Amino acid sequence: MEFRGTTICAVKRNGVTAIAGDGQVTLGEQVIFKNTAVKVRRIFGGKVILGFAGSVTDAFALTERFEGMLNKFSGNLMRSAVELAELWRSDKIGRKLDAMMITADENTLLILSGTGEVIEPDEGVCAIGSGGNYALAAARALYKETDYDAETIAKKALKIASEICVFTNDNIRCETVGTVQAEPKTTKRAAKKED
Repeated sequence: MEFRGTTICAVKRNGVTAIAGDGQVTLGEQVIFKNTAVKVRRIFGGKVILGFAGSVTDAFALTERFEGMLNKFSGNLMRSAVELAELWRSDKIGRKLDAMMITADENTLLILSGTGEVIEPDEGVCAIGSGGNYALAAARALYKETDYDAETIAKKALKIASEICVFTNDNIRCETVGTVQAEPKTTKRAAKKED
């Protein structure tokens, strides 16, 4: 049996990116092994945040290798992610990892997979893990229909996912990076009412 992490949700809005994760670790398909795991963290001197889902062992391996790349490339998030992906594709690591990671710095939000994929979401919202689709749907709706900040959206989306997905709980931890930028004078909600 394998230990598995669960759901991570990220939102980028007004200069701040938030990554939230639940605390559940499941053993196989039936046993909740831990409710308070920490799957969201700061690395590279607090300048980069990340959250991981999937096999716990593979997620730690992915995180370690990624942090090594950040150190090698002076914190350049995109370059570090691409170099890590190239390492996978060249088969120097030896096997595919059963894990995914969302990572962000002040400017960039990325999804990295254990198969060597690097994805930059079209919108400022993404989610991974067993409850990822539920969290993604909730986060997109909250992003489009409210003026909530990034952290609030990420946490609320994860809470909604925890009410649907049995592999996700509501013990939510969130990290943020970036500086709040001035809000536009007309909010999205107000603009829709004017139309």
